Amino acid sequence: MSTLLVVHHTPSPHCQAMFEAVLRGATDPEIEGVDVVRRAALSVSASDFLAADGYLLGSPANLGSISGALKHAFDGSFYQILDSTRGRPFGLYLHGNEGVEGAERAIDSITTGLGWTKAAEYVAISNKPTAQGLEACWELGATVAASLMG
Repeated sequence: MSTLLVVHHTPSPHCQAMFEAVLRGATDPEIEGVDVVRRAALSVSASDFLAADGYLLGSPANLGSISGALKHAFDGSFYQILDSTRGRPFGLYLHGNEGVEGAERAIDSITTGLGWTKAAEYVAISNKPTAQGLEACWELGATVAASLMG
């Protein structure tokens, strides 16, 4: 069985709605053989990253970048996971009330350094998530999870 690790910082109702949509996609009954593990960004450990086969990352875009919580998750694990997680797939969802470009650049920099593979286009939503935006979150979760199927 493969493991998909969802690392998230979910401080608002909008982030929560996106998180729940991503989880619904990742745990769709048609996706078999994938265990979905959820960890808040402030509680994830290097062991969690090492035990996973792929990743979904979720964050608000604060002050032009990812949340401090998600940055902390990587700051505390980066060198411990650097050589062991290369080539693993990942996806990203972001919520921002302004631009999210800086947050996307931060994740691009981190994941390029780790050698991770972008499994799907990022989902970035501004303001209240629409039905279409939540569907994109569902698709993101399903796509990354399906990439880990047997």
